[in-house]
Amino acid sequence: MSFLKKISVIIPTLQEEKVLIATLEQFTQALRKDFSVEIIVSDGGSTDRTVEIARKYADSVVEHTSASKQNISQGRNRGADAAQGGILIFLNADVMIEEPEKFFSTVLRVMENRAVSGVTCNVNIYPEEERFFDWVFHNFYNGYFWLLNMTGLGMGRGECHVVHSDVFRAMGGYNKDITAGEDFEFFLRLQKNGKIIFMRTLTVFESPRRFRKYGYLWVSLLWFLNAISVLFFRKSIMDQWKPVR
Repeated sequence: MSFLKKISVIIPTLQEEKVLIATLEQFTQALRKDFSVEIIVSDGGSTDRTVEIARKYADSVVEHTSASKQNISQGRNRGADAAQGGILIFLNADVMIEEPEKFFSTVLRVMENRAVSGVTCNVNIYPEEERFFDWVFHNFYNGYFWLLNMTGLGMGRGECHVVHSDVFRAMGGYNKDITAGEDFEFFLRLQKNGKIIFMRTLTVFESPRRFRKYGYLWVSLLWFLNAISVLFFRKSIMDQWKPVR
C-alpha cells in the first residue's frame, strides 16, 4: 500500500452531534496541508446529525450500516482500513488538542525513529470545565501512565493513540472482541513492537461527561476491573461500554 498522506487522524463516533463540530473544526485546512493530514470519521451507526456533520468536515466517512452493534475497537479498525497515512492517530470524538501545530510536528519528529512503535500523551479535562479534583485525578493518571511507559510496560488512554500504520496492520489492529479496556490490551501488544513514548509536553483535552455522570470512583473501578480481565483473560468484563451523551 502506498501512503498518500503522512498522518491519518481516525475518530470513532456514535451519537456525537454535540461535540463533533468543535472536534473537527480544530483541524483547519492550513493544518491539514502543512502536515499532510487526513481526517477519517468512523461512525458506529448514529441516528442523530453525527454523519451529516462528519461529511461536511472530514475527508472520509466510514459508516456502519449493519443492524449489529459496533464497538469502539471495530470502529477504529474500520477507520484504519480507509487510512492512507503512514502514521495513524486515534482520537475520541470529544478530544481537543492543546496545541495542534506543536502536536503534529512533535509526533512526526518522534515517529521518524522506527525503534518507536507508538506515542501517547497527557489527557486532561476541557480547561473551561475543569474542577480541582479533575486536575488532581488526571494529572495523577498522566504521571502513572508516564511511569508505566518509562519502565517499559506501555500504556496509553484511548483518547490519544499514535502508531505506525504498518505496525498497526501487522498487529491486526485493536482486538475487535474487547469492548472496554481495548486501549490497555492494544498497548500490551504494541510495546512488543518497539518503544512507546509518553510525551509529557503534549496534552489533549476531553469532556468530563462520563465522570460527571458516574463519578470518579465508579469509573476508576471499571477501568481497574477491565484492566485485570484484559491482562489475565484477554476479554473485558462488560458487553458494552455505554456512551454518555
